[in-house]
Parts: sequence; C-alpha cells; structure tokens
Amino acid sequence: MYDDGYDHAEVERRWRDAWDDASAYRIPDDAEDPTYVLGMYPYPSGQLHMGHVRNYTITDAYARYRRMCGDEVLHPMGWDAFGLPAENAAKERDTDPRDWTFDCIATMKRQMESMGFGYDWDREITTCTPEYYKWNQWLFTRFLEEGLAEQRDAEVNWCPTCETVLADEQVETEAELCWRCDTPVETRELEQWFLSITEYADELVDCIDDLEGWPDSVRQMQRNWIGRQHGTTLRFDVSSDDEEYGAVEAFTTRVDTIFGATFFALAPDHPITQELIEESEAVHEFVHHEADPEGDEPNGVETDLTATNPVTGERLPVFVADFVLSDVGTGALMGVPGHDHRDHAFAEKIDVDIVPVIAPEPDERDDLDAPDVSEEAYTEDGVLVNSGEYDGLGSPEARERLTEDIDGASHHTQYRLRDWGISRQRYWGTPIPIVHCADCGAVPVPEDDLPVELPEFINTTGNPLDAATEWKNTSCPECGGDAERETDTMDTFVDSSWYFLRYVSPDLDDAPFDLDRANDWMPVDQYVGGIEHAVMHLLYSRFVTKTLADYEGLEHREPFTNLLAQGMVQLEGEKMSKSKGNVVSPQAIVSEYGADTARLFIMQAAQPERDFDWSDQGVKSAYAFLSRLKELVDAYAAGEIETTDGAGPIAEYVEGETEAAVVVATAEYDELVFNTAVRGAQSLVGTLRQYREYTAVHDETVERALSVAIRLLAPVAPHLCEELWVTLGGDGFVVDAEWPTADADRETIEKRQRLVENTREDVRQIVDVAGIDDPDRIDIVVTPEWKHRALNVAIDSDAPNVISELMDHDEIKRHGQDAASYGQDLQENREALQRTLDPDTELAALRSAAWLIEREFDAEVRVLAAGDASEDVANKAEPSRPAIDIHE
Repeated sequence: MYDDGYDHAEVERRWRDAWDDASAYRIPDDAEDPTYVLGMYPYPSGQLHMGHVRNYTITDAYARYRRMCGDEVLHPMGWDAFGLPAENAAKERDTDPRDWTFDCIATMKRQMESMGFGYDWDREITTCTPEYYKWNQWLFTRFLEEGLAEQRDAEVNWCPTCETVLADEQVETEAELCWRCDTPVETRELEQWFLSITEYADELVDCIDDLEGWPDSVRQMQRNWIGRQHGTTLRFDVSSDDEEYGAVEAFTTRVDTIFGATFFALAPDHPITQELIEESEAVHEFVHHEADPEGDEPNGVETDLTATNPVTGERLPVFVADFVLSDVGTGALMGVPGHDHRDHAFAEKIDVDIVPVIAPEPDERDDLDAPDVSEEAYTEDGVLVNSGEYDGLGSPEARERLTEDIDGASHHTQYRLRDWGISRQRYWGTPIPIVHCADCGAVPVPEDDLPVELPEFINTTGNPLDAATEWKNTSCPECGGDAERETDTMDTFVDSSWYFLRYVSPDLDDAPFDLDRANDWMPVDQYVGGIEHAVMHLLYSRFVTKTLADYEGLEHREPFTNLLAQGMVQLEGEKMSKSKGNVVSPQAIVSEYGADTARLFIMQAAQPERDFDWSDQGVKSAYAFLSRLKELVDAYAAGEIETTDGAGPIAEYVEGETEAAVVVATAEYDELVFNTAVRGAQSLVGTLRQYREYTAVHDETVERALSVAIRLLAPVAPHLCEELWVTLGGDGFVVDAEWPTADADRETIEKRQRLVENTREDVRQIVDVAGIDDPDRIDIVVTPEWKHRALNVAIDSDAPNVISELMDHDEIKRHGQDAASYGQDLQENREALQRTLDPDTELAALRSAAWLIEREFDAEVRVLAAGDASEDVANKAEPSRPAIDIHE
C-alpha cells in the first residue's frame, strides 16, 4: 500500500515506541487540577470493534488537544472485567473466566496501543482483580452502615438462560427480553440485596437541570426513568352486591378532575384482581391471556364491582385494565376520560361516559364553557366546571382544596424509580461480603478481612458459588459459630459506578481513592460513551457519587461535567454486529492503511453524536490525504518547492486561510465537533498544494501554514504528525507542541470564505451557461458603497416601509431609480437580510483570492472597486455578491 503513499506501519511503530520510552502520556500524582478526559471503559470481549475505536478516538483527540493547549491531562483506561459473557465462555470451553478475561484484555490492549491512544497505562485498572473489587465490598459495607443497603424478598426479573436476576433497566423492548441474550424474562420471588437509590430520587431528578454539559436526550431519559410525580392519594370504597372489599387507595396527579371520573381500574396483579381471578372466568382469561401492558392500546375487562367516588358518592364501574401498573402508583386509578388521553381511549372502547370538568382559562370568568371532549381529551390545566362548589377554581387551587377537603386524602409524591437490586446468582462478579449465621443473621465481613476473594471456578449449572462448599462454609465474624457466605455476587454496574475515582490513585491499598486528590482532580471534565448507558451506568454513578459526598468527604456531587453520547458506526444503514455478518475489523484497516487513516476517517465522517456509515472509499480518501500531506511536507523540507522572499496577495490569502483554520479548529475542538475542525485543516493543506502548483511560494507563509496544519491534525492523526513535525524542524513531540493561536474573528472569516467560494461558483455558472470555452479576462466588481449603506439601514430599520427610510439618506437617494429598485429588493427580502463585509474588506478578500480563479480558468482576473468599473457593470454588484464581467 505504501508504494502509493507512505510506510504507515513503520512510522506508527516508531512513534509509539518513542512515546513509550518517554512516558509521554504519564500524569504525575502531584498534577494540579488536570483536565480529566475519559471514555467509558470496555468489557474485554477480545476484539475492539468500530464503536470502541470511535469512542476512544474521540476521547484521545480531545485529550491531545487539551494537552497542546497547555493543560495537564488525565486520560486513563481500564477494563470492565466481570460479567456473564466471560463466565459463559469459560463454561463452553471448560476453562476459567479469569484466564479467558485476561487473555481478552491482553489482545484488546495490544489493539488499543496499535491505534496510538495516548493513555497513562500506569493507571490501568481491572475490575475483576481483588485489588479492585475489595473496594466494591468496602462500598457495600458503607452502604450497609448508613442504612442504604438491605436484604428482602422481592419479585425480580429472572432470565432463565443466564440463570440470574436482572435489574428493571436490563429488561428491554416491549417483549421484555434479557438485555444480554434476548430471552423472554420471567418473574420470580427471591431474597435479594438492594441499594437504596430511592433515598436520592429527589436529588437525582432535581439536579438534572444542572447537568448543562449533558445531552438533553440523556437528561430526559433519566427524568423519565426516575418518574417523579406530585399528586394526591385518596380512597375509593370498593364493593360488589355480595362483598365489601374496603377502601382502595388510588393516586392521581389531577385530583381537580375527580368530578369527571366515570370508571375505576385495577392492575392485573392488584390483590383484589387476584381474588377475582379465582371467581371470574372473564378476569382469569384477561389477566392470563389478553393483558398486554406494553401494548399500544389500553385493554380491560369489566368486573361486577363498583367504587364509590369519595367526593360525589357516585358508584363507578370497576375494570381490570392492563395499563394500570402496580409498580407505578398504587395499582389502582380513577378513570377521567375527558382529561386523559389513555382514559379517553379506554372509555371509547368500554362505552362509559366522557364528562368535561376542566375548561380552558377564559378571557372573562362569566364566559366559562366546557370543552368538547367527545373526540379528544382536554389535558391542560384550566378552570373547573361541572364540579359543584369548586366551579370557577383554577386547577392548582382546586387540587389544594380538594386534597384538604376529601376525607383520607393526602399529598403524595411517587416515583417510577425502584431500589437497585444488586444480587446476581453468578460466579464472575464481586462476592457480596455477608456471612449468614443462624444466631446473628446477616453479618458483614469486617473491613480487615476484605477482600472476600472468589474461590476456584467450578463448571456447574446454576450458581457455581453454591457448589464451592469449602469457600461457602465459614465462621460468623460476630459469634464465631458455623455460618455460610452469601453466594450471590454484585451486579457489575457496581464496578462501573465509581471506577472513574479509582484512576485517581489506582495503587492505593488502604482506601478506594485518595480523597484529597479526588477532590482536586474530579469530576470528569469530558466523558464519552454510548447512549445505551443513559439510565443504568450514568444514573448509578450519580447515585454513588452523591453517597460518597455525604459519607466520605467527596466535595462534588456529580461525577461527569460534560457528557458526549457518540453515535454508531454503521454499514449500509445498519448497526454492525457479528450476527448480521456486517462487521468491519479495525485491525484489518490498521494493517492496510494505518491507525491514523482509521482515526481520520472516523473523525471526519460525521459529528461525534451522530451515526454514520462506514465507507471503504472514505478510508481510501483519508489515506490519500495523509499521503499528500506527507509528500508536501517532505518536498518543502527538502527544498523541492520553489520559494520567494516576496509575500504578495497570494501569500496574504494563504495567511488568511491559515488564520481561518486555527480559529475554526480551535472553536470546534473545544466543542468536540471534530469533523468541522479536521475539514478546516484539510482545506488549508489543499490551498497550500494549489499555491505550490501555481507559483513560487512565500517561504515564511508556507512554513507557518504547514506547522499550523500539522498541529491542527495532530490530535486526530498523531503518528504521522509526529513524523512531519520532526521533518519540519519542530522541537520535541508534537503532542507537547503549543496549540496555534489566531486573532481573527470567526464571523468575518466565514463571511470572507463564503464570499470567495460564492464568487468562484458564480464565475463557473456564467462560463457554463454562456458556453465560454476560453475566457480571456474576468472582471469582478465589488458593490458600490451606497448599496452597502442601504443594506445596513434596512437591517437597522423598524419602519414598515424601508424604501421611505432609505430616501432620507442623501448618499442613497441621489442614485434615483437604482436606489428605489434596490430598496424594493431589500423590502421584499427583509427577513433574510444579513450584514456583510464592508466594500474595502470585500475588495481585499477577492483580490487576495483572485489567483484561485486565474488558476482555474487560465485567464486574467481583475478585482475592481465599483468606481473603477463601468457603471452598467458596477450597478449589478450587491454586498457579498460582486458583479462579474467575462471577456472572451
């Protein structure tokens, strides 16, 4: 491949060795408040995939950029090494999960190194080592001591294939499938350990708005998952002709609509429903064969029960309905179809009344009209109607009054969030540090006896720890009597809920992290990973960070200041996966084209948060660009490019493009919009190549431009840029070079670039439409001053008729019909008007860029001020749209 380009393998190997020899990416423990850049650590499956490569190229490029800006940078890597896949792989191969995991880590680490990722490997962590999971156990005991952990019987999600419990967040899709193996999930009653994340529910949701550096989508997903609702609990007496079931508690956020309640509904698993299943064939059939809580439409079955409205005394028909959920609210609700879309749909299906009791806020209180809710529910707050003594009250006031007036009613806040069940019936995880004693109960293992290490793996069905009898049988830490160890291990999300703190002091053996250093170095400044972790990992990490702040002296309450959720790398519009057979191997790309090519293509293809399609042609184009860049720098350094001491307008243009590339790249690297940053640097290289081909180049201008281009590209293509930095005579590593600066204004730069490109395109169109094969001269005439003045007057004007205001200005008015005609154009396009470069700046910009047009058309190009051109041509010019006169 490098016969047509360069020997990427040799270049990349040489610079990786140089970085290693110099410990280039090591950050000392005494660094003060470094910029902390972190990609979500991977599960060691054995092979990097393109999602990994994109994630870690993003973090690596940003870390390198911040370092070149003068920051000390913490950029570590580790391994999310516990988990069921390793255990299953070991069972299939009759080996040990530990051996399998470390083999995978070794492979993936080599692959990461081949990509040139600048990690401080001295801070590497591996969560399956006792040195790490000891602190998971310590954390668990601290939760226990603070009353934030307990063991209790609970209905849990059970995957029969994985033979373990799943958290609610690990049950996916409407079909309720296991997140790992897509097996339908069952419900079981098991004794489980829980961490009390619900104790922090209010803070977790209240602080979401403060996470300004997080994507709105992730913040909303967390709000929805926590699911906080403020409302009222109230009691409905439920009975049949034969039996009294007593007061059933319901929750509503809209007690102001209670006069519009026309039915009552129970969840399929409500205790009353369970009784009815034994008595009613219809209820039994519905619950066991028809109910679909995840369905698009609400469904239900009528019972012979009624519920008494506590305000009106009206007896409401009771239904068992699949849209009523016991884990959200109380498992019972009042149906108000006039003011709830779901209740409305259900009411239409079961043919109950739909009564409006909330009217829109009127202009005058005497004009209250109940809305028509026959076709659609009215769900906004408003003013009560058809509500007896409460008529005329606004919804908020009515909610307060009704909650006070109804016997047994009270204000209540409910949450969708449930406590975090961490028990897993698997081997390859952190042992829960509990000993069960017949006399003392569940006793935590003392801190001095941590870690409780895993025994040797036993390849058996079910939980291998239950079969490890020698390990399982122990003595009670309190009474010394016979006892048994807890055989459940922890959910692996415990490992990742605090791992970012361990990087601060990975070798510390008397605490999970150095508190003073953590308070100085944390929180993570920039975190990057997949949006699939929005609920589980990110929510758990926020929870654990808050507990450590409350009980261990951590001075921050959020772990990640800025979050980027990167999009997928796709092939022909589909996510890459082994099962689809559409996987592109990163190692194959590195072998054929080099790591820099893979990195450059990934970064230039799309903004990081967006999905994009892998393209073989795009890879080849990236390699071709790097090859051209190397040839250009080599030629300049070897004196093979003709140079001159005189600057001139072309050099001025190149200097402007150099400034532009710096300004754009700096702003875009700051915002992690790498594709735009890279595009600016690539454009500068293209300009330099055209300059070289057109004429002798100004030595200082080209040297600076090449230096700038190399530094702007160094975060993305670090190996080759190190090579070119040395070739150009740079000192030290380019990773330590100073980031280039520029004083130019980005808005002015972008206006200038648009002006030049639009003018070139206009010339092309005229040549094409007019069929001019060989133009002799091209005149480009800049707008007259009065038109520029007229544009600004129109932009600043509040007058309804801008033409009249223009005629108040003598320098505009004296142009008579031309001024009136231009004023009419401004009037018609008023909403789209934008300020442009002033005529002098426009003239200078076009003169410096004239060589590009001369080069393209092999014709003389004159850029003229309006006063230096014929009047009929000059009158056609407008701000940012010069007149063009082509002579054959």
